[in-house]
Amino acid sequence: MGVKRCTTEINTKYHAIAIDYIEVNKDSSRFSDFHGVGLIRAVAAEQQVEKTKVALLRIGTRGSPLALAQAHETRDKLMASHPELAEDGAIQIVVIKTTGDKILSQPLADIGGKGLFTKEIDDALINGDIDIAVHSMKDVPTYLPEKTILPCNLPREDVRDAFISLSAGSFAELPAGSIIGTASLRRKSQLLNRYPSLKVLENFRGNVQTRLRKLNEGVVQATLLALAGLRRLNMTENVTSILSIDEMLPAVAQGAIGIACRSDDDIMANYLASLNHEETRLAVVCERAFLETLDGSCRTPIAGYASRDEDGNCIFKGLVASPDGTRVLETSRRGPYAIEDMIAMGKDAGQELLSRAGPGFFDS
Repeated sequence: MGVKRCTTEINTKYHAIAIDYIEVNKDSSRFSDFHGVGLIRAVAAEQQVEKTKVALLRIGTRGSPLALAQAHETRDKLMASHPELAEDGAIQIVVIKTTGDKILSQPLADIGGKGLFTKEIDDALINGDIDIAVHSMKDVPTYLPEKTILPCNLPREDVRDAFISLSAGSFAELPAGSIIGTASLRRKSQLLNRYPSLKVLENFRGNVQTRLRKLNEGVVQATLLALAGLRRLNMTENVTSILSIDEMLPAVAQGAIGIACRSDDDIMANYLASLNHEETRLAVVCERAFLETLDGSCRTPIAGYASRDEDGNCIFKGLVASPDGTRVLETSRRGPYAIEDMIAMGKDAGQELLSRAGPGFFDS
């Protein structure tokens, strides 16, 4: 495995910045494509210092602008909480290209498997190439690799989906036959259930910037993106409207950032404990218990959301759908906002929907 230090200058309508980062690639003679835009902060003066200092902490991340924004958010929180990590060169960001980043020509459901956006990062963590791994929680499989733990979730962003179109203010305003771009079966099934006259372009993949470019080029008439990502990239001006939870139930753990470390690394575990947002962690645990019970994969339209109500209790909503959207099954639970109760709610909701769905439900 090769390790390269790269400096990339990015010029956008939002920022003109220089980023010094470390890239890990199996082929050390090649640089992965890096198209960074949006909210990614870097200080050019750090570059020369970092070359001569050994980092106290190395953050592993994907190389998309959104992933880097999440890694920088993590770095900034660590620096704010721990003076020793605020020193020049104390933290390095290691960019790792994952299988999901490498294969863009096929739908996620076709390349299958779990961990498409996490495996290579997890491998780097286990091998000691990085010290912590920053993930979008909705990309993390319901199991964790051996020798790793995920003790930290940062405060959750808005979980809702954003509708984006140049020609309509909502799905209801789109004419029959309009093409919607989304790589998510969850979004496709809920959309077609409500608006069966619309069509879906499934292999609508790429980072946020790529999808918006395709929309501007007229490849599709509308698309859906997670509002959380647009907010983290400071790109909410692209949003046409925001879908309510009732209109489009979000993906399990949508809007949540998870940070993993090795199970035997007490120093990193202590650092992460200082950043953990327990309300978010418990909500994610509840939702992932639901997903695990359903044995969800990229081929399975599943949605789930746990939140705290005004009385301090947990409200969980779960959904499964046939891929073509002809059948949507929903359920909900309410109970104490405590880990054992929330895990039980997630599992129970999953078992109910499995029973109601019956054999062959997801083959439609």
